[in-house]
Amino acid sequence: MTEADAAVTESSKEQHGVQSLEVGMRLLRVMTDAGHAMMLRDIAVAAEMSAPKAHRYLVSLIRAGLVEQEPDSARYNLGPFALTLGLAAVNRLDRVQLGLETLTQLRDAINETVALVIWGDRGPVIIRWERPRRPITVNVRTGSTLSLLGTSSGRVFAAWLPRDRVQPLIERELQQRPLPDLTTVADVDALLAGVREQGYAFVRDTNFDRNVIGVAAPVFQFGHAITMALLVVGVEGLSDLGPDSVALRELLTSAQALSLRLGGPAQRRRVPA
Repeated sequence: MTEADAAVTESSKEQHGVQSLEVGMRLLRVMTDAGHAMMLRDIAVAAEMSAPKAHRYLVSLIRAGLVEQEPDSARYNLGPFALTLGLAAVNRLDRVQLGLETLTQLRDAINETVALVIWGDRGPVIIRWERPRRPITVNVRTGSTLSLLGTSSGRVFAAWLPRDRVQPLIERELQQRPLPDLTTVADVDALLAGVREQGYAFVRDTNFDRNVIGVAAPVFQFGHAITMALLVVGVEGLSDLGPDSVALRELLTSAQALSLRLGGPAQRRRVPA
């Protein structure tokens, strides 16, 4: 075999990948999506494999520090090295670091719960939130994947991401969890056109408790592409997030300033006076 033939053979092997690693990652994805510790049988069902097979992979993942088993309940959860990997990935994103700085400043300015949202492989994901200094707050869970149509952050991404990236999620949500005012694709198109026109989305966010309202604004980077969203959530009747509110003005101002720092366009939306 020539050196060239050997190189082609090796390249072909690499393209096939390592199946056992892919199976292990499937288990990690199941546990990540669940958001809580799980029993072996539930992990196996969600990963579509037998319990004995899932257990063998979990043992290896435990040895690697990616999974840990709770001694009292025998449930499995993500391990310390999984957290290390996640934090390392987040910290290497300069845009996220700038977003975190903006998030803290926004929280201090309006004294409301705020969150930073990026686009994950299955939709908008909260990667950090800041609690206000007040007795009644909204609990937000880091790592939560948000509804595309039922949350303000989701609507922001749906409005500015390329349609081919969000269309499958839109169609799935219309089938699985339709909202009273959103039952057809035409309804969604009209809604998203309005979001783009006003430059933000306001809605009673379905991913949180009842009576929780949310308003989100897009953050753009070079090339006019949306890169993240700033989210403010409050309690209906206690928080003013309306069109003439200080909170909305500060949110839009912060999103615009962050967009400029990331090389995005200036004044993509009007800031209320």
